[in-house]
Amino acid sequence: MPKEKTTYLCSSCGYRSVTWLGRCPQCGSWDSLEPQVSYRPREREPKGPSTKIQKISEIGYEEEERLTTSIQELDRVLGGGLVKGSLILLGGDPGIGKSTLALQILHSLSQRGFSTLYVSGEESLVQLKIRAERLGARSGLIGVMGSGSAEEMEEGIKRLKPSCVVLDSIQTCHTEASDAPLGSISQLRDVTLKVMRAAKENNVCIILVGHVTKEGIIAGPRLLEHMVDTVLYLEGESHQPVRILRVNKNRFGPTFEMAVFEMREKGLWPVENPSLLFLKERPKGASGSVVTPHMAGSKPLLVEVQALVTNTSQPMPRRTFLGMEAQRIWLILAVLEKRLGVMVGSRDVFLNVTGGVRIQETASDLAAVIAILSSYFDQPIPEDMVVWGEVGLGGEVRSVSNPELRIREAKKLGFGSIILPKGNMSELKEKEGLSLHGVRDLREVMKLLFGRR
Repeated sequence: MPKEKTTYLCSSCGYRSVTWLGRCPQCGSWDSLEPQVSYRPREREPKGPSTKIQKISEIGYEEEERLTTSIQELDRVLGGGLVKGSLILLGGDPGIGKSTLALQILHSLSQRGFSTLYVSGEESLVQLKIRAERLGARSGLIGVMGSGSAEEMEEGIKRLKPSCVVLDSIQTCHTEASDAPLGSISQLRDVTLKVMRAAKENNVCIILVGHVTKEGIIAGPRLLEHMVDTVLYLEGESHQPVRILRVNKNRFGPTFEMAVFEMREKGLWPVENPSLLFLKERPKGASGSVVTPHMAGSKPLLVEVQALVTNTSQPMPRRTFLGMEAQRIWLILAVLEKRLGVMVGSRDVFLNVTGGVRIQETASDLAAVIAILSSYFDQPIPEDMVVWGEVGLGGEVRSVSNPELRIREAKKLGFGSIILPKGNMSELKEKEGLSLHGVRDLREVMKLLFGRR
């Protein structure tokens, strides 16, 4: 008989320990280690190598087969469409539109003649029917199942032979191969493994809808994100119509791509010009407002960076940064005090990127600097100006990638004045009709915009 073995698995990050611990040493979560019973197999005699070793030049390769939808923005962020045999994890806050987007994907594929299957473990078939009626998804090529069993889903795939399947949601699905409770780490892992095998064996694209925790990550161990081929996040405020679809992982295309959608009565609709959407309510003549071209993957997006610097009555000045990395803004504030003598250490500093956009690239450093200086001196910058550039610890302004794409997007929306790194000036081909200001450091920016040295 094999011996029973008990280990402890962290429900937050998947860390495994041979003993119980009150706090996970990997992610720091308290009381998150759960017991997992397994059986230690008998020792077997070692066998010789059975796997054939091939040279990489001898391996045959065929380009992956993709399913294109009528949602062009979705196809773009995925790198050209859904890949057959792939596993996609779609996460987002409750009520953000995950199920709506999943049903729209199946509807768009059915309109192209593909058979699809929607497996609902949360909603009843009547609720699913009501949503389909609202979205206009009445195609007879969309099959539905009201089940939370991975075995029943696999049997349905073999009978229907669909091109794409939606499992809503992975946290409500279970498999008979596991005795662990519903929603536990072992159950989620076993269900994902079974679904992954079903996708590969039947050459079908399966979309797993997942819940998001209060920390903003998909519920369950991070193991799920490692097992799937693509991870999508649908973000936005529930009281606002704007939704942002991000790609955090993609084995068949680029990562960190982004698409902007608008929630309407008939579902999620792609925004043709997201830059115009984010800038349409920009205040005129207000200090602390700067526009910067942010590269959302391969696509430039004009966003507004706002800053507010005020006196404080508190012993400790407040710092609130939304949409940009806090550590990056702390670095910028230190550079302003050391290199320019702008003493913001005793003032409250608030910074926000409008529209719920999160900027991760360093090209927005200069926009944050100018927005903070504009609010500090209470001097607005010209409304037709856009800025970009990376700021170093010495106060220098460093060049960034894709200057041509950024300029085209700015010119398309009528921005004629641009502040950019001096190093990017030589890379530009399109200069007609634009007022370009190449700067080497922040002192040149101070003199150019605020007349100060």
